[in-house]
Amino acid sequence: MLMLLTSLAWAEGISATRAQALVTNNGQLSINTRFNTQLPDQLKQALQKGVPLHFDLNYQLTSPTIAAYRTRINNLVGGDNLIQYKLAYHPLTSRYRVSMGTFSTEYNSLDTALKAVGAVANWKVLNSGTLKDTSIHDIQADVRLSLSIGQLPRPFQINALTSRNWQLDSGWRRLAITPE
Repeated sequence: MLMLLTSLAWAEGISATRAQALVTNNGQLSINTRFNTQLPDQLKQALQKGVPLHFDLNYQLTSPTIAAYRTRINNLVGGDNLIQYKLAYHPLTSRYRVSMGTFSTEYNSLDTALKAVGAVANWKVLNSGTLKDTSIHDIQADVRLSLSIGQLPRPFQINALTSRNWQLDSGWRRLAITPE
């Protein structure tokens, strides 16, 4: 019975299906991710009524300690540890659009569009040479995909603060790191 309740509680939300990284020859990380995102009915209805949903894909380096500290300082200034996705529904065409910056793709179904949110391949992070002389076993990094509540319209932000259904977050997921 407890397992059934647990599976129902996790039926909606975000879970990582792929979280991998390669250490490139020049000492950078090349991140590949894919997430399984399930929207609660309230978010589906809001999306159908024209409210775009914004998602943030973040990474963080946690080890080696000195490189992780420098990376955090650089990210405070430059903010290059983030990819933002925008999911929107267009009622005239009955299609979903996923945008990353100026790049966008349209999809016929919500399930297919949600597969594109958080999917990234060969995302080069860190400055060149950051991990040049570091053993693969000493490197630890995490990724996280979450719904950006701050970019929702104000009435929805209030709803998001009071409803757990609107707080979608994968939590930090450890990257499986391999050499190039």
